[in-house]
Amino acid sequence: MTSDEGADPSTLPRRQLGRFLREHREAIGLSLAKAAALAELSQAALQRIETARTKKIRALDVRGLCELYEVTGDETLRALDLAEQAKVTSWYTAFAGLYSDPTFNMYVELETVTQKMVIYNEIVPGLLQTPDYARALISAFYKDHDDEDIARRLDLRVRRQATVTRRAAPVELEVLLHESALHRQIGSPQTMSAQLHHLAELSKRPNVSLLIHPFTSGCAHGLLHGAFMILNFGQDAKGTASEPPLVYFEGAGKPDLYLENPADIRRYTEIASEVRTAALDEARSRELLRKAARSFTA
Repeated sequence: MTSDEGADPSTLPRRQLGRFLREHREAIGLSLAKAAALAELSQAALQRIETARTKKIRALDVRGLCELYEVTGDETLRALDLAEQAKVTSWYTAFAGLYSDPTFNMYVELETVTQKMVIYNEIVPGLLQTPDYARALISAFYKDHDDEDIARRLDLRVRRQATVTRRAAPVELEVLLHESALHRQIGSPQTMSAQLHHLAELSKRPNVSLLIHPFTSGCAHGLLHGAFMILNFGQDAKGTASEPPLVYFEGAGKPDLYLENPADIRRYTEIASEVRTAALDEARSRELLRKAARSFTA
């Protein structure tokens, strides 16, 4: 086994490329052995690509696999871009450009395979937004886009929420919401009232923990750290992590950023722990949400 396939750690681009190729192979019903033979690769080589255990990835092979799997032109470009990034070992990854479109948003894809998420934010996270609240945010950010594009982005955001509300294995979601989100008006007063009541109801779900971080708690870790998400992907049958955890920062006009360094994961886990300790408990958080909701319709 070479260093590329052993000591060299997997990275987010390698894992995403492997997942992309595996899902497209399975979608057309090809076995690993059959796909490897048709692509003129060894089965071991294709397996290493799919499991992110190599950075020796040739663009020629990726293009051939995409043709074999009947992947569209835009998706092929995406796979080739991942293949180029997969050659580099880095503790952080920035995605923009091709990945800023809702169809190819990297975070949205990761969200579908995440088992546990810890979110700190100062606005209501997308997974918990009502359609009216989401529409107000999307329309303000994409104010130069047409109604059809706004509707497409809104539809995707609403459909993503099934990861929280589905009956089968919903994501375990912990939301640490700064109190400012309860008072920063997004849309109309009625929109805000409905949104806050919606949060209070969602917080009753067994897979959702929603804690309000009050103004009186100051700054966790002594800094204004801004919004972040910690994504955990669960464990395999042997009890080891299926994939390394990630810290995600939404770019808001800039490239989205992903951190994989264990020191960074540890740092933001500690920040989340400090916020959690300083936050109101679930009952008082729910009470504050309902009180703030009433204030918008008083």
